[in-house]
Amino acid sequence: MSSPFGSWSSPFTAAAVAGASPRIDGARFVGDEVWWGESVPAEGGRVTVRSSTGAEILPAPWNARSRVHEYGGGAWTAEGDTLYFVSGADQRVHRMDRGAEPQPLTAAGPSHGGLRVQGGRLFAVREDLSAVPHRRAIVEIPLDGSAADDPAAVRVIAEGPGFFAHPALSPDGTRVAWVEWQADSMPWESAALAIGSPTGGTVTHVPTSAALQPEWAGDDALVFADDATGRWQLQLLPLDGLRAGTPRALTSSDADTGYGLWVLGNRWFQVQENGAVVAVRTNGRDAVQIVSPDGSVRPLAVPGDGHLSVDDVSGSRVLLSGDGSTVTSGVWSVDTDTGDVETVTGGLPVDRDWMPGAQQLVVEGAHGPVHAFAYPPASPEATGVDGELPPYVVLVHGGPTAHVTGAASASIAFFTSRGIGVLDVNYGGSTGYGRAYRDRLQGQWGVVDVDDVIAAARGLAEAGLADPARIAIRGGSAGGWTVLSALVRGGTFAAGISRYGVADLRMLAAETHDFEASYLDGLVGPLPATEDVYIERSPLTHADRIDVPVLLLQGGEDRVVPPSQSEAIRDALAANGIDHEYVLYPGEGHGFRSAETIVDALERELAFLGRVFGFTPSL
Repeated sequence: MSSPFGSWSSPFTAAAVAGASPRIDGARFVGDEVWWGESVPAEGGRVTVRSSTGAEILPAPWNARSRVHEYGGGAWTAEGDTLYFVSGADQRVHRMDRGAEPQPLTAAGPSHGGLRVQGGRLFAVREDLSAVPHRRAIVEIPLDGSAADDPAAVRVIAEGPGFFAHPALSPDGTRVAWVEWQADSMPWESAALAIGSPTGGTVTHVPTSAALQPEWAGDDALVFADDATGRWQLQLLPLDGLRAGTPRALTSSDADTGYGLWVLGNRWFQVQENGAVVAVRTNGRDAVQIVSPDGSVRPLAVPGDGHLSVDDVSGSRVLLSGDGSTVTSGVWSVDTDTGDVETVTGGLPVDRDWMPGAQQLVVEGAHGPVHAFAYPPASPEATGVDGELPPYVVLVHGGPTAHVTGAASASIAFFTSRGIGVLDVNYGGSTGYGRAYRDRLQGQWGVVDVDDVIAAARGLAEAGLADPARIAIRGGSAGGWTVLSALVRGGTFAAGISRYGVADLRMLAAETHDFEASYLDGLVGPLPATEDVYIERSPLTHADRIDVPVLLLQGGEDRVVPPSQSEAIRDALAANGIDHEYVLYPGEGHGFRSAETIVDALERELAFLGRVFGFTPSL
């Protein structure tokens, strides 16, 4: 049946999308079971831990959530029948034996994340924002609960005002490796590999470019990822005690094993008992490979191909979690010897009639090729009216040092199944295409990203795939900045949707949190020397140039991009008489977690597009 684009009926209601979007947060082998972390949108986005037996290991109201570096990650781990987790309520680490009540292992005050238990010893990244200056550390937490009353019982392995991630204990228990970086850089710009004793003392720093995830390969070698060649490649580092030899490259390919270290729980590879390394390789989309000790490399077929994490290893089995272009988000146990794949949770094949695969696109932009994924309108029950081109929404990911993978997504199908196309853009500055592509944005935030999303949108229109008069742009956080900046530029987008977007760079520099305090130095320039650039680039400075409708959505508890940013652009739009809507969601932080908010935001966005583009949407 032919109907105007945007008005098609769809099974993808906002409530269905909210229910279909639990976020997988790591997975572990626990005996014969698999445990995994999973968000529960219906419970305000609480993160629980579930078992492959069907049991919920971490009952409500407990919430495994870390606030270290604000983005958290690594908020739970397990060994034997014991769960260790960070309580989202107070950031204390707790121990919970199966079926028992959780017991605190740390005192109130500092935040913890990046938990890792090895050989019966628990390590974490600790962040103390009450100290001046703020302090972070790699720590070992006693398992007997003594540190709950005596904070001094926590053993500090390394500490400072910079940042730490990925603690890893050697098999013989005599050394700990980790990644660290200084407060004046981001981890994908410069990060060092460090090795020290669990009791403190001398620390060996290995010269690296942007090191990630050290893992021990026996007692005398470490595997880690580094991007000195322009791509994150696996390296093997020989060790004699704390004395480091010369790293040797295990891989050399036009793909990355690693990406932006935003959260502490990511794992891009695991070392098996036989010395082989199971690793993700990313070039836009993900694939998995096995690197043998003899240097040979072979692919491992897995259902997922987006933001894959190699969460755990046991014998020949590896646990992977992530997204897929043909399956829903899931967790898979894969036998690397036989290739057998067991779906632990999620990972369901998508209905290709409603969710055809995203099309990889490359368009030429002012700064070089621009990568994107196109999701045309799709429905087995409706087609567009003859002669009508579909409206499109151009999506701009946050970060900006991040990327999208063309994954199947109920939130995207919410639009495409109604006859609204979606174009998801990996603009210059995105990860997944090497350091040179990532570095395009250095000093050019608000220029390269805007040029690239405009080039992608125009390429779509010039190809006759989209109605050039009905292209909207939507993004969150750093993506919201690009939305507002593109609307200031004008001429391409007929409407904009900003979720907790940045409007004023000087305000962001003054209000943002520690982890990103120096981010703008690279993206724009250091203050006060480049204050004129901050003023000139900020959408708030040129809000009078915005002449199309804007929808602003904001979390009331956002500490990364505070409500003051959205409210400043709201006030400017109101003063200029521009059609706009502003919605503040109390209790929501940086990214919407509760089902109620997810539903309301999607329905508001659809209604907004219908009003602006002249169609009557079916909710």
